Amino acid sequence: MKGVFLDSDSIAQERLDLGKLNELPIEWTFYPQTTPEQRQERIGDAEIVLTNKVPMDAEIMEACPNLKLIAVVATGTNVIDIDAAKKHNVGVANVGGYGSYAVAQHTMTLLLALAANVQRYSDDVRAGKWAAQDQFCLLDYPMYELKGKKLVIVGYGEIGQSVAHMAEAFGMEILVASSRPNQDSFGIVERRPLEELLPIADAITFHCPLTPATENLIDEPQLKAMKKSALIINTARGGLVNEAALAQALKDGEIGGAGVDVLTVEPPKAGNPLIDPEIKNLILTPHCAWGPDETRQRLLDEVVLNVEAFLNGESRNRLD
Repeated sequence: MKGVFLDSDSIAQERLDLGKLNELPIEWTFYPQTTPEQRQERIGDAEIVLTNKVPMDAEIMEACPNLKLIAVVATGTNVIDIDAAKKHNVGVANVGGYGSYAVAQHTMTLLLALAANVQRYSDDVRAGKWAAQDQFCLLDYPMYELKGKKLVIVGYGEIGQSVAHMAEAFGMEILVASSRPNQDSFGIVERRPLEELLPIADAITFHCPLTPATENLIDEPQLKAMKKSALIINTARGGLVNEAALAQALKDGEIGGAGVDVLTVEPPKAGNPLIDPEIKNLILTPHCAWGPDETRQRLLDEVVLNVEAFLNGESRNRLD
């Protein structure tokens, strides 16, 4: 049986153990990257495809009749045409929950760095501003303790709950935004409408999928409704927050700061309104929240289990 990994560079495989994958009774071919135009030739008569971000649409499924399984090396399946997969009897399996702790950790890293204004102070030290002071310290930028501050979480799945547990350790008050206000299954966290929580939020963090209903969930009106000291953290999907509106709000001092790990177009080769040196109260990271070596190894190991289940005629993490 033949299999191809269309974008193996997307998981930085050189730092991972591929032993379990190579032990499967599959003749693998690895491609660092694959363009849409290269898909048909590279898949050829392979029965199994591993993909992270390479789209698998109706056209490619029609062109590759031997294809039997698409194993997504990620949680999100927006690059897969699920309906087309069902039509062509192609199985689709993804991996959920592998990066919950890592993304929550990255979320808290951004939140803590913003609350302490770490980046701006570090830049000033490197620029010689501390050395030029008469006093023993620099206190030019606002900082605040997280204890007692209200953290609004949008998306209260595994990642959102992990963030809540970590934030509670810093003494934060957790508020959960939902379009269907109720209580969670444990009856502990009250869910309230986002528009009701925006004016009282000290920080807001996103852990929900990007859908037509959540696109531009935060736009100019929502930003204006927030405290001028409020922080926005987005480690979910770029389209949840209108980037132009966020950039302007940061420049105008309408909110306190933002930590962003995701953009609408990645990588931002054509530019992005947030990549502006004039914006000082912003931390940008390159969609790396899921990137710890342990996390990516867990992801790969789960992919192996998905493929192994398929070979054994079993259903595991199947979406078809």
